[in-house]
Amino acid sequence: MQPLKRTPLYAFHVAHGGRMVDFAGWEMPVQYRSILEEHKAVRRTAGLFDVSHMGEVDVTGPGARSFLNHLVTNDVDKLFPGRVLYTPMCYPHGGVVDDLLIYQRTAESYFLCINAGNIDKDLAWLREQAGGYDVKIDDRSADYGLVALQGPLASAILQAVTGAKLDRIGYYHFVEGTVAGVNCLLSRTGYTGEDGFELYHAQGESVALTEALVTAGQPHGLELAGLGARDSLRLEAGYPLYGHELSESISPLTAGLGWTVKLKKSAAFVGQEALARQKEAAGVESVVYFKTGDRRIVRAETPVVDSVGRSVGRVLSGTLSPLLNEAIGSALIVRDAVDAELRVDIRGTLVRLNRVTPPFVPLKKV
Repeated sequence: MQPLKRTPLYAFHVAHGGRMVDFAGWEMPVQYRSILEEHKAVRRTAGLFDVSHMGEVDVTGPGARSFLNHLVTNDVDKLFPGRVLYTPMCYPHGGVVDDLLIYQRTAESYFLCINAGNIDKDLAWLREQAGGYDVKIDDRSADYGLVALQGPLASAILQAVTGAKLDRIGYYHFVEGTVAGVNCLLSRTGYTGEDGFELYHAQGESVALTEALVTAGQPHGLELAGLGARDSLRLEAGYPLYGHELSESISPLTAGLGWTVKLKKSAAFVGQEALARQKEAAGVESVVYFKTGDRRIVRAETPVVDSVGRSVGRVLSGTLSPLLNEAIGSALIVRDAVDAELRVDIRGTLVRLNRVTPPFVPLKKV
């Protein structure tokens, strides 16, 4: 067993009462005071997350743009300096290597944010695919800290400690500037469905930056938030989590992310032929979202049955929505049962899954 990795904010979390758990090989806070209260704070005021476990990669060189457009399903040609693109990255069979963010700094300089549990796998895939392209790939994961300030008051809190004109930064755009004297890449992105910013910075500056944000946020009701609230918030917003709604066996089309698959873009990309065939055939499975009207959480991998008891799928994610006060989740269902009455067995009781088109609650992002 390898020892768990720690972010530069580990001591900060412990000092502030964070309950630490193993997440993708990292020792991370699952909660501080209460998952429910942290979740509600992000929806009503603001929450601050440590996401320094995420991976960062520089992709640079004359062939960087062409390489990335070959690598991912979304259209990198839409990017310009200061713009961010969300995209899956697929295998030839259409399954997902990872979902990631691509930042364009210049015509030959791009910055990728990848999932913590996929860093080694993603880097190996990037380097394997880079043959024939004039491109350099640098793992920068050990250089960066990353905190996410999310919620309707995030902008007001952040503006108090930065000279950057936040009202000029659109959704999925970024600038580089200072926050509380710390050089940051300020990205108007996030994983909660609310307005907010993700702040990339040098690891050695993480504690000073975080303490400054906490101080600025205190008058606004800012809460420190952990992995528990991060998961309930993203599921409430209908955002996929790699290894759940997306995986090597669940394609972007199956996951309902067809808007990220640009089959007609100018560049051929890895997985294009398989995804085109899947789109033409409508696929054999589909990810659906549900709520239950019941507070009992439906756990991942719970079998799903139809009204006559036929096995038709499995639950991918499940949690309690603090705002709806009922269980919500996602499931992978065979195509011919998508419109059927779906049920799960929770400790001997059949509970109906009521399909929902996410988000589950109204969102206020920019």
